[in-house]
Amino acid sequence: MPKAEPDQTRFRVADLPDRRETRFEVVPTADQRAKIAERLKILDIRKLRFAGSLRPEGSRGWVLEADLGATVVQSCVVTLDPVTTRVEETALRRYTPDIEAAEAEARAQADADGVPMPEDDSLEPLPQVIDVAEVMEEALALALPLYPRADGAAMGGATFAEPGTKPLEDEDVKPFAGLASLRDKLAGDSEDPEDK
Repeated sequence: MPKAEPDQTRFRVADLPDRRETRFEVVPTADQRAKIAERLKILDIRKLRFAGSLRPEGSRGWVLEADLGATVVQSCVVTLDPVTTRVEETALRRYTPDIEAAEAEARAQADADGVPMPEDDSLEPLPQVIDVAEVMEEALALALPLYPRADGAAMGGATFAEPGTKPLEDEDVKPFAGLASLRDKLAGDSEDPEDK
């Protein structure tokens, strides 16, 4: 099976062998990782590797499947301290020259099977050039933790009120918080006066 050149990240679809897969591996340099981190608005990317293959699918489609491995540093959402996270994901992209027909075929198959069609976010229009570095960056962006937290970091409560008024606490807005005491009070009022 053919393997891409070590630094190759862009593949012209017309040049890909149409009977076998093409393997690739992308390991960005420190400078490249710094630029990706800047675009993703994170502190650092210590390691990044994207390895997989492009293989033909059907008569004119292509599938990109690759393993993403990264060690990223983000700011804690509570303390802003650096938080290091290991990311391991599998990226899958299915490129088709006729995306409408592919989606219609998937819907028809789902209808025939009697199951609702799941959202297929791997299906994309077939470009002239597949840029695996671009797919790597997109996959990393989607895999980043949304709310990274340092060990032991917890959100504290905050209360605000106009001067001279009692701040509204969480307990005050719980709809059933006072029902137990109201039930007990009503039960006490409804007792038969002769029992007293």
